[in-house]
Amino acid sequence: MEKPVRCPATSPQPETAPAPRRRPPRRLLLGLLVALVVLGGALGAVRSALPGRGQPAAPRVPAAPGPPGKAVALSAVTAGVPAALPGLTELIADRERWVRAHPRDARAWAVLGAAYVERGRRTADPADLPAADRALQTSLRLSPERNADASAALAALAVQRQDFPAARTWAEAAVKAAPKRARAYALLIEACTGTGDHKAVAHSLDELLRLDHSPASRARAAAVYRDRGWREDAEAQVADAAAAATAPVERAAYLEQAGRYAWERGALDEALRHFAAALRLDPALRDARAGQARTLASLGRPEEAVRAYGLALGTRPRPEHLLELGELYESLGREEEAEARYDRVRERAAQDAAAGIDDDLVLGRLEADHGDTGEAVRRLRAEWQRQPSTAVADALGWALHRDGQDQEALKFATAATDEKQGGGVRYALYEYHRAMVEQDLGLSGSARRQLAQALRTNPWFSPLWAPDAVEALDELGEPVPAEAPEGVSVAAEFTASIPQEPAARPR
Repeated sequence: MEKPVRCPATSPQPETAPAPRRRPPRRLLLGLLVALVVLGGALGAVRSALPGRGQPAAPRVPAAPGPPGKAVALSAVTAGVPAALPGLTELIADRERWVRAHPRDARAWAVLGAAYVERGRRTADPADLPAADRALQTSLRLSPERNADASAALAALAVQRQDFPAARTWAEAAVKAAPKRARAYALLIEACTGTGDHKAVAHSLDELLRLDHSPASRARAAAVYRDRGWREDAEAQVADAAAAATAPVERAAYLEQAGRYAWERGALDEALRHFAAALRLDPALRDARAGQARTLASLGRPEEAVRAYGLALGTRPRPEHLLELGELYESLGREEEAEARYDRVRERAAQDAAAGIDDDLVLGRLEADHGDTGEAVRRLRAEWQRQPSTAVADALGWALHRDGQDQEALKFATAATDEKQGGGVRYALYEYHRAMVEQDLGLSGSARRQLAQALRTNPWFSPLWAPDAVEALDELGEPVPAEAPEGVSVAAEFTASIPQEPAARPR
């Protein structure tokens, strides 16, 4: 037996010193560590196998490894808020790789489909939407019961396609599968707005705000308040949403929304500031660029507006932005350029239709003012039968007026502007449309009130039609506001109040 090695004492120790604490043998420590690791792995496996309450078992979807942009995009897509394009591209590439290796992962397919929808919305590329549909249908095939992720993404896809009845069906399925998820109620609000069901919108908004007060929910509430004509409430909600948003892309989206609301009430300088701030945060935000162009046109700066529209349109122009640019050109007397844009609207709508996107509303508006009025009425009647929203009521009423059917036109024009019928939104173009129908029917008093209201709401609501509103109201022989000084004409008040008078439309 070996003798123990004695270490020489460095100093004498007192007899009362405590005995040194013995350390556990190293082998014992290593054994305990291994046991803990094994136990932790076993518990993790058991936890991952347990389904949530009323939900399918948690799938194997890693928390978006790699660059931060991918993780941010994943969080945004699953929450239903705007995501930056680079992060979306990374997320889509990552999920495509994952589902190739794990083709039976239902949630990964749902995330991939939702990311395609968001990228398609951001870029206006219709090719992303069929890819989204395939991914989401695959998710449903793998997990047909209570698949809230796929249902919500399919609702978002239907909204992007302007198919609001389908959006409502999928949003209701998402609510049923996950009744405490705010995202499902936000989508249901959008779907019910598109189908003209104002009571369902109100109920869904109550549920949304009961569950969630995130910036996204505040922005959705702002949209509902705007549609009701509650301008101050809408602007307060969207301002809160922009202030509370942490991601630059999300904040930019809410600033664009604030700019749109400011433009609708004729606050042009404020609108321009909001759009500029949004573009500083997200230069790829096309709606902000189009809003900037719209505001510059209202300010009487048409060449700057044309350049801004060019940036908004890019290589994949949205039909509604093309229509706006065409009408700006027409207001400037540049008829050939206007007609080229109108033709491009039709071409773009045909490309959208191949991807399942419904552009009948914008096509109906185009044909009513710049093409075949009978075709406009046909398209918009079908749209009204399918999804009778306030926007469709206005467009159909105007198309009927342009086609010489004023008696029927008044019914729809009134539905778009009468709060009792759901048309509580204070939108100058709708008020102008109703006024012109009433004028042709000889209802001068009501026409005068609607024209005055349109010009009070936003005197610069259209470079093409606002000058007509001024002229029509002057012909009726009364000043714009009731409190205006006696003898001040509508046209004098209108033209004196704008920073630079827009060029008159040739007649």
